[in-house]
Amino acid sequence: MAPSTPLLTVRGSEGLYMVNGPPHFTESALFPRESGKNCKVYTFSKDGTLFAWGNGEKINVINVTNKGLLHSFDLPKAVCLEFSPKNTILATWQPYTTSKDGTAGIPNLQLYDVKTGTCLKSFIQKKMQNWCPSWSEDETICARNVNNEVHFFENNNFNTIANKLHLQKINDFVLSPGPQPYKVAVYVPGSKGAPSFVRLYQYPNFDGPHAALANKSFFKADKVTMLWNKKATAVLVIASTDVDKTGASYYGEQTLHYIAANGESAVVQLPKNGPIYDVVWNSSSTEFCAVYGFMPAKATIFNLKCDPVFDFGTGPRNAAYYSPHGHILVLAGFGNLRGQMEVWDVKNYKLISKPVASDSTYFAWCPDGEHILTATCAPRLRVNNGYKIWHYTGSVLHKYDVPSNGELWQVSWQPFLDGIFPVKTITYQAVRSDVPSEEPKVATAYRPPALRNKPITNSKLHEEEPPQNMKPQAGNDKPLSKTALKNQRKHEAKKAAKQEARNEKSPDLAPTPAPQSTPRNTVSQSTSGDPEIDKKIKNLKKKLKAIEQLKEQAAAGKQLEKNQLEKIQKEKALLQELEDLELGI
Repeated sequence: MAPSTPLLTVRGSEGLYMVNGPPHFTESALFPRESGKNCKVYTFSKDGTLFAWGNGEKINVINVTNKGLLHSFDLPKAVCLEFSPKNTILATWQPYTTSKDGTAGIPNLQLYDVKTGTCLKSFIQKKMQNWCPSWSEDETICARNVNNEVHFFENNNFNTIANKLHLQKINDFVLSPGPQPYKVAVYVPGSKGAPSFVRLYQYPNFDGPHAALANKSFFKADKVTMLWNKKATAVLVIASTDVDKTGASYYGEQTLHYIAANGESAVVQLPKNGPIYDVVWNSSSTEFCAVYGFMPAKATIFNLKCDPVFDFGTGPRNAAYYSPHGHILVLAGFGNLRGQMEVWDVKNYKLISKPVASDSTYFAWCPDGEHILTATCAPRLRVNNGYKIWHYTGSVLHKYDVPSNGELWQVSWQPFLDGIFPVKTITYQAVRSDVPSEEPKVATAYRPPALRNKPITNSKLHEEEPPQNMKPQAGNDKPLSKTALKNQRKHEAKKAAKQEARNEKSPDLAPTPAPQSTPRNTVSQSTSGDPEIDKKIKNLKKKLKAIEQLKEQAAAGKQLEKNQLEKIQKEKALLQELEDLELGI
């Protein structure tokens, strides 16, 4: 019987051990602690029932539910482990070595039968990158990239190559998730002026000029990342160059492409220039979220037509994480950012909480869709190592800090199959926690000595953009075509530019009569006899006139800046102040 909550596996200088999940957080008796610093690797099976780890001498495999040791393999140098989707095969990899006389080394990739413990096949796999074979979810096919070809095996028979996909210099491939028909996306880098391309195929139809389901070519690509959605209907391709020739970005240049299995393809138009930090599919397979642009970065949800659905505005973020059920999205800024997180209700596009996980190097959703794990691990950071368990409403439910002389290397949840944990109604009220809340230390900006006794001015390097729903509102007319929308924007921009030029040329002209909604603006020019009060009245009228102009621009469809919106919000207070001054005349 599986535990009611997922276990937490912790590997560090204190050894390898498991912790019970929420709400207990005590060390689990299911797995006796493996002391020492020699544990280099561990992994769970996809359903979380099997657990394998290496202790520097052997690779051990246990059944988590009944604590029974299944197998022990003599592989002291193994550094990578992976179970096949249905727990039939355990794949192990150790660094490839050759002898001093130059003869070829022994095979370093082993595939073991989990039931019998026998080695079914050994391969030579020199690179650690993409070392593990890829299986379909039902294990009917298994694929490996060998010498610019993709070799396919069927029903775990590794002695016979059932099919080959041969293209010139295949660099990478990704099998589609889900049931039959199986699809495969392959990437071929460009050479000698020819573009790079990604093609989608349906297994086993690889031959012929029209065998590909879809094809997308692009020139700017030194490497690509291919992301299938859960239903295997489309692939997102992040194409990256190592160097940005324009010199605008240290991170190179990235573009985002959409390729559907029905042959459609498109370049996803991102409204802000800059790096693409992260792209993730929702588990519904109907939308995806991209985090992109120079800091402060934008985050936008797109539909399958690559149209923006919701824009989260700008903020300090470089990662996005959908919950397992797809109903909650976390936008976070880790690495060289301060660890600020935004937790959003995706259905209603409502902000749930804004916790801060400082110095975090790792983030993972719990399979129950309610809890979040953040951790600070070595070697990325060697100080303040530890982990925290959060509720998505922002409460810290459990916290563990590694002693100052110790290190945390890895921590992760026990996986569960989809459907084990039901979707729960989203709550916005922070859950109760016994862990005392820590207020994040806010670093004050440096002020030179000459300014330290003067009032602080609220100046920002960047204007933050607020969240914005991009869906057409119900009851609106039919959406405009791309050309009509472009022309409308041009017309609005010209109109706004003319208005601004007019304001700059005649800033001190007498104010024009205001609309009937603000009759206080149309008072006669009267003097109080006090020059100070007259000056204040004149300034207030100027401000109210500027607000009227901003409201007209907003009504014409112009996107206002944050400080302009704040000006409009102050209109009521300004009118009251003007009335008070005039009544005193």
